[in-house]
Amino acid sequence: MPFSVVMPALEMAQETGKLIAWRKKEGDRVTKGEPLLEIETDKAVVEVEAPADGVLAGVKASEGAEIPVGQTIAWIVAPGEQPPTDGASSPAPTARVSSHKKSEVTKEVPKSAAGSAAGASSPASTARISPKARRLAKELGVDISTLKGSGTDGEILASDIQTAASAPAVAIDQQHPRLETPTTLGRIMAERTTQSWTTVPHFFVSRDIDATALNAYREHILAEIEHTHQVRVTHTDILAAVVARVLLKHPRLNASWTAGGIRLHDHVNMGIAIAVNDGVVAAVIPNAHAASLPEIAKLRIELAERARAGKLRPADIADATFTISNLGMYKVDQFSAIITPPQAAILAVGGILDKVVAVEGKPAVRPMMTLTVSCDHRVADGARAAMFLQDLAESVLNPKL
Repeated sequence: MPFSVVMPALEMAQETGKLIAWRKKEGDRVTKGEPLLEIETDKAVVEVEAPADGVLAGVKASEGAEIPVGQTIAWIVAPGEQPPTDGASSPAPTARVSSHKKSEVTKEVPKSAAGSAAGASSPASTARISPKARRLAKELGVDISTLKGSGTDGEILASDIQTAASAPAVAIDQQHPRLETPTTLGRIMAERTTQSWTTVPHFFVSRDIDATALNAYREHILAEIEHTHQVRVTHTDILAAVVARVLLKHPRLNASWTAGGIRLHDHVNMGIAIAVNDGVVAAVIPNAHAASLPEIAKLRIELAERARAGKLRPADIADATFTISNLGMYKVDQFSAIITPPQAAILAVGGILDKVVAVEGKPAVRPMMTLTVSCDHRVADGARAAMFLQDLAESVLNPKL
């Protein structure tokens, strides 16, 4: 029995998806779970897996097309079986579609351009390329049309792909040699941050906090958790747990602005900003307010690994109610972060740096950390933000998890 391949809905309120690339062509054998096509949504480019074993047939959509959610774009049939026609009387079963978010993709080209795959080869390209190199190019987002192969007769080898992937990802306009073309992820980030900055009334509240107790707490629990759970706990993990618990007392900062009003959440899905090539993604730790430190640390490590490998799943980036962005590892003193709508707030974490401060009226050196909360003024005001930072400061000064 044939299985239909449909344009999946990967986000709330998604109406269409753009078909970026087919990983298989008509008549190819496919195995359930292997990459079949790539789709661009408002947030990212997503890799969609084959829903069943069989042969790809009846392909109805070309690369670059905008396709309504739920529309059949191809069929997977048994060898020798014909795909249903548009007038088939009974619909074939639709298998559940699995997908993976790709955190790095190549530059966007016009819809009419064939072969606009994210790092896939162009049909117009005549360069010889080994099957392994072609597969690797798709996985690493390398445009083979820009490469000169090092193999016999100019054949592109896997080593050429790896070299290109490790080079700075800069797309050059020939007439404007200093013009860099953003990747799809970069373009999406630009659109999202511009929308947030121009439509959300931001305000910022900062607080310097003595991190002596935070450092001592981490050192105290580090050996025990590493030994018992085989996981290393970072300051980000501790802050995620502390902030999540404090947010339960400050619902306006753990809220969403909607057309119908302010939605208050009774749970904390903590977004953690993770730097990847050409951008930042916010992976989500669900129900962080109820999670233990080892659970948070393990999931944060898994999410970071998947993000940097370009294999985040849609569920990994969905439904955050609050976000933490930590640049402390880059020795940043402090910064302000842009809110991710519909969230009402985001916390920016600076580095823990030794500073001279007044302690009981005398100068002393203490490890200090600056926290800055960005708030949507439609949801929270300055007093609410200040009270949140006050409770957070007290929890950092006396961490108990």
